[in-house]
Amino acid sequence: MSQAAQAGGPASPGGGPRQTAARHGGWATGGVTFAGVLMVCNGILAVLEGIAAVAGDNVYFRIGAYVYRINLTGWGVIHIILGALVLLTGIGLLMDMAWARFAGLFFVALSLITQFLFLPYQPIWSFVIIAIDVFLIWALATRQEAAA
Repeated sequence: MSQAAQAGGPASPGGGPRQTAARHGGWATGGVTFAGVLMVCNGILAVLEGIAAVAGDNVYFRIGAYVYRINLTGWGVIHIILGALVLLTGIGLLMDMAWARFAGLFFVALSLITQFLFLPYQPIWSFVIIAIDVFLIWALATRQEAAA
């Protein structure tokens, strides 16, 4: 095998070395793939959470008084829209689309804020989603791009 083929990977059909698109980020690269899967799951669950809030106001009960008061139908619509955006962005991230990383950071940050505001209705679930959102932000913000 020639030096060029060894340095750049297997030879391409044209005879020159083929450039691989592998990322050299170690755990962050695996974290980005995991983040894409989590975003898809998070989006689906948010849509289902929103449907439950819109379909019947007796599914969720507010615990105590809270400053940020929105009716459950409003929360349902917010969760459905944001969940669909997170789902689509997660699919884009798994497809390695360039826009998905930055859109993912934006939508996951919105999800984190939304879950904080939704705390009186589902406190334990909101804390779980907030923790997942923090991991997603970390994984998307620390992604290492491959050196050219």
